[in-house]
Amino acid sequence: MRRVGILLAAGVFACSLAAAQDQDFSKVQMKVSKVAGKVYMLQGAGGNIGASVGDDGIVIVDDQYAPLADKIQAALKSITDKPVRFIINTHYHVDHTGGNEYFQKQAPIIAQDNVRKRLERGGGAGNGGSVHFDNQPAPHDALPILTFDHDLTVHLNGEDIRALYFPAGHTDGDSIIFFPQSNVVHMGDDFVTYGFPFIDVESGGSINGMLDAVAQIIGQLPHDVKVIPGHGAVSTLDDVRAYASMLKQTRDVVQQALTAGKTLEQMKQAKLLDPWQKYSGDFVSEDAFLETLYNSLTGQKTGKFIKHN
Repeated sequence: MRRVGILLAAGVFACSLAAAQDQDFSKVQMKVSKVAGKVYMLQGAGGNIGASVGDDGIVIVDDQYAPLADKIQAALKSITDKPVRFIINTHYHVDHTGGNEYFQKQAPIIAQDNVRKRLERGGGAGNGGSVHFDNQPAPHDALPILTFDHDLTVHLNGEDIRALYFPAGHTDGDSIIFFPQSNVVHMGDDFVTYGFPFIDVESGGSINGMLDAVAQIIGQLPHDVKVIPGHGAVSTLDDVRAYASMLKQTRDVVQQALTAGKTLEQMKQAKLLDPWQKYSGDFVSEDAFLETLYNSLTGQKTGKFIKHN
C-alpha cells in the first residue's frame, strides 16, 4: 500500500507541473481531516493544503490549482462558515499556487519575496537534467500582495502562525509554516513522502539548502509535532529525521564520487544510489535524483531536457 501511495503522489505532482491544463479535475474529491488543535489538512490533487480554523476565520496554506478552487471552498465550508482571512504560499509551483487568483478575491495572499518574482515572470523549473517543466507567468491577480524577505507571523485564531523562510531548498522561496499552539507544521515540498524529492535546481533549489532547512526545523520543533508534508500523509518528526538522513547519505556518497573524479555517467553505471532504491519513483527515479545531486553539487546542467508544455 505504501508503494502505491508513493506512486500516486509522485504521479499527481509530476502531472501538476507538467500539464495541469490536461487533467480531468472533475473526478478529484477533496478529503478533509483534522490534524491537531485548530489545524486541518485538505487533500485533492497536488500539494497538501493546511487550514487554521477558528473564530477569527480561516488561514490556508497553499491552494492547489484553479480548477479545484470551488471544491476547496466547499471543503472549507464543511468545516466552518467563517471567511478565509489569509492565504500563505509555501513556494511558487502551480500545484501549490494555482488557486491564488480565486482565493485572492476573498483574502490577501502572503509569500516570500521570491515566490512573487517567480510567479510574475514564469520560466523553467527542473533538476538541471532530465526533469524540466515550463511555467507560464501567473495572472496579475494571482500574485501575492503581501511578501516578506525572511520570516513573518500571522496572529489569528489564538495562533501565532509563523512562516519561516529557508532559502535554496526545494526552491529559492520556500516557507515552512508552524502552528505552535496546535503543534502542527506544514513543511511545503522541503519534506515529502513519495520518495526522492524533486529539488528545483533551476529555481534556486539545492540539496544543501534542503538539508539545512530540514535540519534547522527539526531542531526547532517539539518532539510530538504533527507534520503536514508537501505531498503525502500526516507524518511525525521521526519521519522527517529519516528523510533528512536519506538526503545526507545520498548527498555524501555523490560528493565522495565527485572528489574521486567520477563523472555522472560513471555514477549511473555504478548504480551509486542503489542502497536507497526504495525511494525511487516514477517521477523522481534513482537516476533523476542522482542527476539532481550531481547538478546541485557542481552547479552544472546535464543531458537534454524533457520538456512538458
